[in-house]
Amino acid sequence: MRLCWFAFCVGLATLPVVARACDTALVLTIDVSNSIDTAEYRLQTDGLADALEDPEIVDTMVSGGATITVVQWSGVDKQTVSIPWTRITTALDAQSLARQARLMERAFVLSDTAPAEAIYYSLRLFDQVPECQRRVIDVSGDGTPNGGSDVRAARNAAEREGVTINGIAIESMGLAITNFYRSAVITRDGFVMTARTHREYPATIRAKILRELSRIFG
Repeated sequence: MRLCWFAFCVGLATLPVVARACDTALVLTIDVSNSIDTAEYRLQTDGLADALEDPEIVDTMVSGGATITVVQWSGVDKQTVSIPWTRITTALDAQSLARQARLMERAFVLSDTAPAEAIYYSLRLFDQVPECQRRVIDVSGDGTPNGGSDVRAARNAAEREGVTINGIAIESMGLAITNFYRSAVITRDGFVMTARTHREYPATIRAKILRELSRIFG
């Protein structure tokens, strides 16, 4: 009997491990251009961390095996990965990601706003996660470009590669940034959400990530 039990256990140990499929690869980009002051930067990072700790978002990330990276961007040559690709398969993975987001140091200061370059930079990152079914870039910002190349061309490049771009437009008044994101930044299958000042950003980023991971687009 002991020999049979041992053989059974050995058999289980040698079975191949079936990895959960990656439903969504999501690049979360944070605008750290000159228009973002220290307090506004902290509102963005704390808001992102709070969203990643939200129980509903955690459940959605885990169930879909979401893979997430965080990019800071500003001027033409100012883009960097602040948190590398992280696969969320347990609540502990989500907690670790949220902790990294909350402690994230600002990458750039006193720089222009070049969203096209942020998009091109983000597109190249998907080469590292070819197993994911959907690829999404989340662009947030509080201004229109004052540097870099044509944003519509970058958006069109994303569409050709089958990548969705969504946006958060942070407005102090009116809808100028929202309208710009709608016409030039997001892809045809994407959406833009508006945050009235940076103080609304935490609630908006929560709603946005949940919408992105729940396959609700347009």
